[in-house]
Amino acid sequence: MTDTLHWFEAGEARAALWRSESGARVPKKMVIADDTIKADNAYRLAAEGTALLWRGDFQNARQLLQALARRTDRKPAKLAATPGEAFNLHRQAQSQRARILGMLLVPLEADFSIPLRRAPDVALACREAYGEATAPSVLSLRELLGVIGAHEWRKKGVPIPALDAAIHPHYGVFSPVRGEYVDLVAKAPLPVTPCPLAFDIGTGTGVLAAVLAKRGVGRVVATEHSPQALACARDNLARLGLEAQVEAVDADLFPEGQAPLVVCNPPWVPARPSSALETAVYDPDSRMLRGFLNGLSTHLAPGGEGWLILSDLAEHLGLRSRKELLDWITAAGLKVLGRREAKPLHPKASDESDPLHAARKAEITSLWRLGSR
Repeated sequence: MTDTLHWFEAGEARAALWRSESGARVPKKMVIADDTIKADNAYRLAAEGTALLWRGDFQNARQLLQALARRTDRKPAKLAATPGEAFNLHRQAQSQRARILGMLLVPLEADFSIPLRRAPDVALACREAYGEATAPSVLSLRELLGVIGAHEWRKKGVPIPALDAAIHPHYGVFSPVRGEYVDLVAKAPLPVTPCPLAFDIGTGTGVLAAVLAKRGVGRVVATEHSPQALACARDNLARLGLEAQVEAVDADLFPEGQAPLVVCNPPWVPARPSSALETAVYDPDSRMLRGFLNGLSTHLAPGGEGWLILSDLAEHLGLRSRKELLDWITAAGLKVLGRREAKPLHPKASDESDPLHAARKAEITSLWRLGSR
């Protein structure tokens, strides 16, 4: 989201582009802050909705952000009567935390340099996230640190054992750190051998399309509607030398035609995302899931299979029932041919301090093999 932030400083009217990947609105109130401000005072202002434009030392701003986080996290969590209520309270707390921490702002010059003491060189990281700079801008320090972190992940890559290579996620594109869904696709028997064609719906980083290509699928068409994710997938496929075998196309769900294998790993929690990155996890009203199911039979070649890779976390949270999922499958003219399961390996599954620990501990990721009736 880009808009314009206006303020007065040193008796002058000033303006800069407002950057917010999460879509946060331009602050209505803002004060200038530097190294002299106390953390308690900064927290009070931020909690009241007043943004702080930082003019002090960059490293001190990072320390202040940590101090704001500690004060935000001191607030005791409300007790929930049901898993669904626990989820809603958790999301509310996350939103409130993000709002407060997002009130500490830093300036960027037109060349993406930071006009603060001891500031790092973030020009490349910002160009990767935002494209070429056009004018001075202001953004939250929290978002800028996310941009820096995404740059490091993009440079380093995420090792994918099934590829014997790394996937390099871009800013705003979900990283394939949950390896269980990748392993399910890497190990499930192909519906036909050799498999001449597969569709990967909502490819993200391109990891599943790459796995299918490495497994010997003759041609893979990977679809993606997000410009960020589409660029990311194409970059990864080029790094892996798979451009001739895998085509990444801009499409809302399905490409043209039919394939003997159609794969989709949709967002698994029916809730509203608060950023582009969260669209890989949160799917309002299960729109993508239902869209995939409703269109699958039309795009399956005779005797073909659709692979739905889906976590059942929503079921353990009371946000969607297994019966609902099975009813949607039946209503779409599909039948279940089989199912393969994997337990989650991510750290949150064993973190007892997580308010959603009980649901995460019980979570299962499944590869549903679906066919036309």
